[in-house]
Amino acid sequence: MKFFYKTLPVFWMLLKGVLPGPWSAWMPENIPAFEGTCVVIPCRFNYPEELRPSVVHGIWYFNSPYPKNYPPVVYKSRTNIVHESYLGRTRLLGDLNTRNCTLQITRLSPELTGKYYFRGDLGGYNQYTYSEHCNLEIINKPTIVTPPEVVEGSEVELRCVVPDNCPEMKPIISWTNHEGLSQYSVYGQVEEEGSTWSLISMLKFLPSRENNHQELGCKVNYVNTTFEFDAVSILDVKYIPRIVQANSSAEVIQGSPVVLVCAVDSNPLALISWLREDDLLYEEVGGSLTLRLENVTYLQDGIYTCVAENIYGKENHTLALTVMYAPWKPIVNVSVIAVEGDPVTILCSTQSNPEPIITIFKEKKVMKTVVYSSQLALEFSSVTHEDDGEYWCIAENQFGQSGSAFNLTIEFAPLILPESKCTAARDTVQCICAAKSNPEAVIVFKLPTRNVTVNETDREFVYSQRTGYTITSILTLRGEVDSQLYIVCSARNLYGTKDQQLQFHHSNSLMWAKVGPVGAVVAFAILIAVVCYVSQTRKKKHVTSESGDRKRRSRGCCIFHICNVTVITAALVYYGRHPGSDKRLLNKREDLGIDYANIDFTKLSTKDSYTLTEELAEYAEIRVK
Repeated sequence: MKFFYKTLPVFWMLLKGVLPGPWSAWMPENIPAFEGTCVVIPCRFNYPEELRPSVVHGIWYFNSPYPKNYPPVVYKSRTNIVHESYLGRTRLLGDLNTRNCTLQITRLSPELTGKYYFRGDLGGYNQYTYSEHCNLEIINKPTIVTPPEVVEGSEVELRCVVPDNCPEMKPIISWTNHEGLSQYSVYGQVEEEGSTWSLISMLKFLPSRENNHQELGCKVNYVNTTFEFDAVSILDVKYIPRIVQANSSAEVIQGSPVVLVCAVDSNPLALISWLREDDLLYEEVGGSLTLRLENVTYLQDGIYTCVAENIYGKENHTLALTVMYAPWKPIVNVSVIAVEGDPVTILCSTQSNPEPIITIFKEKKVMKTVVYSSQLALEFSSVTHEDDGEYWCIAENQFGQSGSAFNLTIEFAPLILPESKCTAARDTVQCICAAKSNPEAVIVFKLPTRNVTVNETDREFVYSQRTGYTITSILTLRGEVDSQLYIVCSARNLYGTKDQQLQFHHSNSLMWAKVGPVGAVVAFAILIAVVCYVSQTRKKKHVTSESGDRKRRSRGCCIFHICNVTVITAALVYYGRHPGSDKRLLNKREDLGIDYANIDFTKLSTKDSYTLTEELAEYAEIRVK
């Protein structure tokens, strides 16, 4: 049976409507046509109203909108110069002055498949290539549209769709090999979509079990031509299950709940199963199956498949479930103990999804970082004691971070620290020796001029304290200090010995250790004299000059007496010490027999009858106990 349809007049070439902007164009995005036939591409364009050109020209380009790319010219209104592939094949059906750029192409061949662009030329610089384009598809067979399901006993409809975009050539559609169908009928209609037209022939019939795998053909002919195009569709009457709803691949955070749904359209009901990789998780007969995963972990990461099956066949849907999680607590190979100068490699590793950023810190200082890797190696070509300490390995991604601490312990020979020195006081010398080492050093003080060696076992003279890798020993010497005295600090462990002469805090410390007491005596005597003088000048003004002279003489004697006694007494205090031997530098301070001088200032009654009671003379008595 043949079906012939005469297309409607090409009123679509007189397109109407409002275009979106001043420089805009409209044409169908896609338009199909049979090989050897023709096609009309409906087109309209717009430009700013203020231009008002007297004449409008236009150019059609193939596959590129930019003239600088030298695209093939399909049509040009100014001249007949076009690409050789389009010679005699194109003509403009629209009127450019009315903004109609409709184009016709005849004798279509496969190489003409592609995109077509229109460029408006309004004169001068007013030229514009519109980004809107039409994609021409050259086909060589009609399209047979079959229903998604063909069920025995239910009427089905097959459609044969033929493009009808060439007014000069009218297609004729016929069905083949359909005579055995039950209750079949054929009718036709025209459909328009996006200003592209299609002629459709519909075949309706009642399928039976015997029609399964039967071939149905659709053939297209053109009047007064030898063109013939056909297509074949094979019937499948079996109603196999069809999965109509299922999850797509997803990324979830560890600990979250996940619900996987698989809904199936089938008749009869299908056996629906959920599988992870090749392991069956859950199955049930019905129209849908839901798999619930509570608090997912990285162990549930993988490929999941929903399988629907009945006596006619089966269908499955596969998705990837990716579990994202924060890095695990990093693992460090070991806490390393090394000798200074040795090469050391520390490996820090973890696991996460996605891969983490791993950083190794020491005291908030970044030592090394690696991005998107599960492990990081920190290498020391030659460790020093400064590399000793606590390190942190931190791994992080967008879901969290985790860290582990580890220690790098360096064993090294002793180092004498800068704070090691001696300080001399009046009759005491205190020496500090601070040494850093690992293992801990033994500190010894040497006095080469005395041929004496002491350490912390001599607790009467040496006190030691420990902080980390640092041991600090303090040596205290009492008694007279020899100007030739010098002290050596010696620190020793299994990796070596370090000796260093200790410097005194000031270069003249030893001199002041001797002359300091004498200077104190002189200063004290001068102070007493000043006090006496100031106190006498504050006497009352009505005292007679003669009395004043006697008093001044008395005061002079007093001052002279006090000063001499003071100096002599202080000298006795200082020189009364017994000189000691070198060995006494390491002894405790002995009792010298003279502890102090007591000076009393009191007022006594005067024997001078001319002196008033309130103007009693002052004197000092010095007692040595």
